[in-house]
Amino acid sequence: MNWYVRMAGMTILLTALTMTACATVRQVVALSQVKFRLDRIAAMQVAGVDVTRIRRYEDIGVLDAARLAAAVASQRVPLTFTVNMVAENPPGNSVTARLIGLDWKLFLQDQEALSGALTDEIVLEPGKPQTIPVSVTLDLIQFYKGGLKDMVNLALSLTGQGGTPQHIRFQATPTIHTPLGPIRYPRLINITGMVGG
Repeated sequence: MNWYVRMAGMTILLTALTMTACATVRQVVALSQVKFRLDRIAAMQVAGVDVTRIRRYEDIGVLDAARLAAAVASQRVPLTFTVNMVAENPPGNSVTARLIGLDWKLFLQDQEALSGALTDEIVLEPGKPQTIPVSVTLDLIQFYKGGLKDMVNLALSLTGQGGTPQHIRFQATPTIHTPLGPIRYPRLINITGMVGG
C-alpha cells in the first residue's frame, strides 16, 4: 500500500513540476516576442536649467546662463532626462509577460554613457503598448569634452529642439517573473534609434 501512495505522490509532484516548467517556458517565449522601441526623451535639464523650453543656446536667460557657468566652473554639469521606451507584447501572444527587473546600459553616439537598473514590475499584456520611463543622470563634464555651448546644444539635439539628431542605444537585460522564481533573459536586447534634431 505504501508503494502505491509513494507512486501517486511522485506522479502528482512530477505533474506539478512539468506544469510549472511549461509556465516558465511560456513566460520566456512571451518575453522573446515583446518588441521594444525608443519613444522620446523628456524632462531634459542641464545643471537644473530646463532646456525643453529653449530653442537655441542664445535663448538662455541671464540667470540660467549664470547657473550653467557656475556648474562648468565647479567641473560638474549634471544632465538629467527621462528616456521613454515602449514595450509591446503582440496581440496574438496569449501570455502576459511580467518584467520584474531591467538592467540597462545607455550609449550616446555609440559611447557608453551610463548604466542602471529598473526594479519596478511592468506587466506587458498582449496588444497593449506599455511606456517604460528610464530616468537618467550623467555628468556632461565627464562624458562630453566640448564647451558649455556644445553641451547645451547636445541637450537641445536630444530633445528635438535643434542641432543634429543623436544616435541613442539601450542594451537591456530583462528579468521576468515565472512560477519557478525570477529568471534573467538569456540574451541582451538592443533598443536603438535616432532622437532629436
